[in-house]
Amino acid sequence: MTQSKAELLKHYGSPRTKLKYGIISVVIIALLVWAFAGMPALEIKQKSQQILGSIMHGLTHPDWGFVYQPGGEDLLRGLLETFAIAVVGTIIAAVICIPLAFLGARNIIRFRPISGVSKFILSIIRVFPEIVMALIFIKAVGPGSFSGVLALGIHSVGMLGKLFAEDIENIDLSATESLKASGANKMKTLVFAVVPQILPTFLSLILYRFELNLRSASILGLIGAGGIGTPLIFALQTRSWDRVGIILIGLVIMVGIVDYISGKVREKIV
Repeated sequence: MTQSKAELLKHYGSPRTKLKYGIISVVIIALLVWAFAGMPALEIKQKSQQILGSIMHGLTHPDWGFVYQPGGEDLLRGLLETFAIAVVGTIIAAVICIPLAFLGARNIIRFRPISGVSKFILSIIRVFPEIVMALIFIKAVGPGSFSGVLALGIHSVGMLGKLFAEDIENIDLSATESLKASGANKMKTLVFAVVPQILPTFLSLILYRFELNLRSASILGLIGAGGIGTPLIFALQTRSWDRVGIILIGLVIMVGIVDYISGKVREKIV
């Protein structure tokens, strides 16, 4: 033990190691200085205190009458639409990612060009954020919840497909070899040897992605993709801070409940 410590001290105390870490430190410090040097000076405007006071007053005195309005748009309808967008988008992603994940798993598809192309497609999908996809689908199908569903569904395919493919590549193939030795075909081997190993993780990933989609669905409404984000952006534009407050309270409660239930379900699955 003493010898190993001495070797470590000798290694990290050598001039070459000191020079390497010194160069790394200088580069990091230079990057930090360069990044902060471009920041504008902090200026507090004369009306900033008044505006911040109005915002805080509205947030602490929410518009409870907006919770439910029988004849029009209200908080409950917006939250329900946001929840529905996240659910449908997650289901679409879960269905589409399955074939791409199996095609991208190298231990299932031995032909490397096919698995490589599948993983490349998943990587391309992950490049585009939800907002960019929502803007594209808004131009294609028009504003509303349908464009939000498509944006979340397609974007989630990239993440779910990548994680699902990695999980497939880490499974134990001894069960598949035993079934093949007993005369089972490829479909039976897949159903009885592969699926039982990956199903718990797959369900857990879907629940986790649903939590992310629920948050994203509330943001996409700000650009016209439906959900609670639409009345939120209108309230922000008209400076109705009391309405902004009740919308934020509703979002926090909904996301908190979903996170709690999803966490409990994942604990039982995994």
